[in-house]
Order: sequence, then C-alpha cells, then structure tokens
Amino acid sequence: MEEAKHIEAGETSTPSTKVITIEPKLVISKGILSLGFVLRLFAVFGTIGSALAMGTTHESVVSLTQLVLLKVKYSDLPTLMFFVVANAVAGGYLVLSLPLSIYHIFSSKVQTSKIILLVIDTVMVALVSAGASAATSTVYLAHEGNATANWPPICQQFDGFCERISGSLIGSFGALILLMLIVVNSAISLSRH
Repeated sequence: MEEAKHIEAGETSTPSTKVITIEPKLVISKGILSLGFVLRLFAVFGTIGSALAMGTTHESVVSLTQLVLLKVKYSDLPTLMFFVVANAVAGGYLVLSLPLSIYHIFSSKVQTSKIILLVIDTVMVALVSAGASAATSTVYLAHEGNATANWPPICQQFDGFCERISGSLIGSFGALILLMLIVVNSAISLSRH
C-alpha cells in the first residue's frame, strides 16, 4: 500500500494542462480588421460591377419620324467615361489591397501599411465620389432634360440605356458608402493600437 502512495521525484500528482488566455482587446482588434476585409470585398463588387455595367452600356433605336438609326453609348458622354475610369481604378486598388488587409488580420504589429491604406482609401472615397457625382448630373439630364437649355430627355427613346446607367450609379453610390465605412473602420483600427 505504501508503494502506491509514494510519488517518485519529477512526477506530479495532477495532470498538466495548458491554460489559454484570450485577450478581449486582441479579439476586438481582429474583429475590426476582419470587418474591414469584408467591407473591402463588397466594395470591390460595387466598384467593378458599376464600371462593367456602365462600360458595356449602349443602345440603338430607329427613329420613326426621321427614319434614322439613333445610337447612344456611354463613351459619347465624358462624365460617364470618367465614372467608368474612377470606379475601375478604385476597384483595382481594392483588389490589390485585399491581401494586405488579410495580412493585417494576422499581424497586428504593422502600423505603417495601415496608415498608407487609410490614406489611399480616403483618396478612393474622393475619386469614386467625384465619378458618381459627375455621372449623376448626366443621368439626371438624360431622365429630365433641361427646358431652359432646350435639351429634351433622351430616356424616352433610350429607356434600356437609362435603366442601365441608373443601376450602375446606384451600385457606385453603394460602393461609396462602403468605402466611407472602410475609412472609419481603418481609423478605429489604428486608434485601438
């Protein structure tokens, strides 16, 4: 009996267990960075989708009064061309920033690249905002015309064209909201470190 109770040197009477501690601050920081990645991913779809929708927009209609084939495409209007370029540049940047965003989730020590992303994200907000605003004026004129300038609305003849450019504009404004949220998210992430 005495032999069973005797513990040899170097052994412990209780099994060893590892204690894993989770720091709430680290979990919140990783959550904020993960949210930034998801927002960035959705903004990619908004910007590139809007650029593709606008860039492939064209319509041809036969005018019955003049027996002429009327054509309209996005490249006829410089503001719509700027819209496509602005959204394509922002979408390309967002695609390139996705791997860096993933890297930030796993490496919390990197601050310089977070600051650079925040600055470029802010520039992309301005670029997409300028492109969407310029296109909005053209889309408004296409739908409503301008009686003072004697510009009739073209959406009466080119309804498919107008529906497509309006949808593209909605997608771009959605991406703009996401970009603004990305900037706020990045600022919060930087302030928590």
